[in-house]
Amino acid sequence: MGARTVTEGNMARDDYYVIVYKILAYLYIKLKTGEEIEPEMLMYDGSLFQINRKYWVYIFENLFNDGYITGLSNIRVGEGYYLKEQFSGCQITPKGIEYLCENSLAEKAKQFLKDIKEITPFI
Repeated sequence: MGARTVTEGNMARDDYYVIVYKILAYLYIKLKTGEEIEPEMLMYDGSLFQINRKYWVYIFENLFNDGYITGLSNIRVGEGYYLKEQFSGCQITPKGIEYLCENSLAEKAKQFLKDIKEITPFI
């Protein structure tokens, strides 16, 4: 990929599983602490990651369709764009927590992020 992509082994900071790990970990921490979701954190150009909008929509659609998150039904507008304000109801599901805790690809993503020292401040 482009020059902004950092790789370590077979993972890149914009790899699907790295982005999924960041999203699910963020939602899980917010659930456990009872804090409100900060929609800016989940945006394609937000604090957790910087990816293109089409890829971002693809990731969130799959997280929702696979049952890892809730709260995003019927919110697509325009060209597959989610509005920042619509993320306040987004939550991780028990299936999402299981994926986060037991999936080997999620573990690889977690290790990759530790290796490049990009674990987000909330973890």
